Amino acid sequence: MRSNRLVMGFYLLFLLIPIYWLLMMSLKTNTEILSSGITFVPKVPTLANYKTIFTDPSWYMGYVNSLIYVLINTVLAISVALPAAYAFSRYHFLGDKHLFFWFLTNRMAPPAVFALPFFNLYSAIGLFNTHWAVALAHCIFNVPLAIWILEGFMSGVPREIDETAYLDGYGFFRFFFKIFTPLIASGIGGGRSVREVGAAGTRASVQIGKSVANAASATGSAAAKIYNARDSSPPTQARVQPAGEQK
Repeated sequence: MRSNRLVMGFYLLFLLIPIYWLLMMSLKTNTEILSSGITFVPKVPTLANYKTIFTDPSWYMGYVNSLIYVLINTVLAISVALPAAYAFSRYHFLGDKHLFFWFLTNRMAPPAVFALPFFNLYSAIGLFNTHWAVALAHCIFNVPLAIWILEGFMSGVPREIDETAYLDGYGFFRFFFKIFTPLIASGIGGGRSVREVGAAGTRASVQIGKSVANAASATGSAAAKIYNARDSSPPTQARVQPAGEQK
C-alpha cells in the first residue's frame, strides 16, 4: 500500500514538471532563458514578463479577441448542433448515416483546404478581419464535433421520456429546453469545453508564432548588422618587405 502511494506521488511530481518549468521560465529574463546551461531556479526573478503580457496591447488584445470569438463560436455551434444532434438521435431518414459521416469528414479535412474559399467569401461580403469571420471559420470544424458528442448523449436518453412528456401536454420546445436539455447538460458542457480549448489554442499558437517570428526577425537583423559592420571595416594592409630583407 505504501509503495503504491510512493509510485503515485512520483508520478504526480513527474506530471507537474512541465508546469514547474513553465512557471520558472516566466520568472526569468530573456538573457537567462537563451543562455547556455539549465537553471532550475531563476538567478534574478523578475515579473517583467507578466507586466508585458498585461500592458502590451499586442499581447492582451490577443486574449480579448480570443474570448470574443470563442463566445461567438460557442453560441453558434451549440445553436446548430443541438437540433441537428436531436434529429440524428431520434429520427431515421434516407441517407442519415451518410450525412452524419459527411459532417465528420468536414472535421477531418485539413484547414488549408478552406483558406482560399473563406478568403474569397469574406472579402465579398465584408467580413474579412472581423471576429465573426474567425468564429464562422471555426464552426466548420466545431459543429461536426459538437453534433457527434451530443448525438451520443441524446441517444442514451430513453425515447419513453419524449413520449411521456408529449402525453403530459408538453410541446416540443417546452419539452426540449425544460426536460431534455438538463438530461444532457454534461454533454453540452463537455462539447463546449472542447471547442473553447481548441479555438483558444489556435489563437495562442498564432500569437506564439508571431512572437517567435518577431524574435527571429530581430535576431536576423542583429546578425546582419554585425556582418555588414565586419565587411565595412577597412582591410588590414600587408607589410611588404624590402628586397634586402627577403631571404
